[in-house]
Amino acid sequence: MASIFTRIINGEIPCYRVAEDDRYIAFLDVRPLKAGHMLVVPKKEVDYIFDLDEEMLAGMMIFAQKVARAMKEVIECNRIGVAVLGLEVPHAHIHLIPITREGDMLFTNPRVSLTKEENEKLAREIGAHVRLRSRSGLYR
Repeated sequence: MASIFTRIINGEIPCYRVAEDDRYIAFLDVRPLKAGHMLVVPKKEVDYIFDLDEEMLAGMMIFAQKVARAMKEVIECNRIGVAVLGLEVPHAHIHLIPITREGDMLFTNPRVSLTKEENEKLAREIGAHVRLRSRSGLYR
């Protein structure tokens, strides 16, 4: 059975897509810890991140770096935190979370609620920065 992320990738479940290429996709988390909380997912369904082959894992981190840099340009924060838990969905993924302090990364924190319009704006603005920077060569 396809994971929820595979169903999102296939367009069966809607999401706020921010960036994608032929191997990876980045979209906003539906239960974010902070506004802009993003998931980076390989399009190939593999349960455990460290079961990805070396090329796929390295490529996912490079893709995540591009997205994180774009997030930092749009969202006021000190850093973009990175987390890999891998228990909630059986499909490898990376959480990118805008943080101002380490405690912002606690998954026991209350989730924030954003409107559809706020999510659409974040996805559009971050996605525009990914595309702009990718075209200019600044992310290569």
